[in-house]
Amino acid sequence: MAKITYVEFTGKEHVVEVADGLTVMEGARDNGIPGIEADCGGACACSTCHVYVAPEWVDRLPPKDPMEEDMLDFAYEPNPERSRLTCQLKVSAELDGLKVFMPEKQI
Repeated sequence: MAKITYVEFTGKEHVVEVADGLTVMEGARDNGIPGIEADCGGACACSTCHVYVAPEWVDRLPPKDPMEEDMLDFAYEPNPERSRLTCQLKVSAELDGLKVFMPEKQI
């Protein structure tokens, strides 16, 4: 289990425990966190689970694979360093304390 903090665009924070093996997107979906739509269900075929990771987490996450990089091109105001698709972030003990920020909207 890892505690993940999801921050809505308005600043409202949601801290939830997410089971190992799930994705950060599934943690949001399963806990009713607004701001992550996940239209493709986690297949990395859209950008509606886009977030900005907290700066201190950028280098602690696994690198983006080419498919995630391609999908981020379709995200709303992507940030080259901090943007990630939550469907591509597998939860493990190493992600305990991760903080992600939702964009103003998902497209």
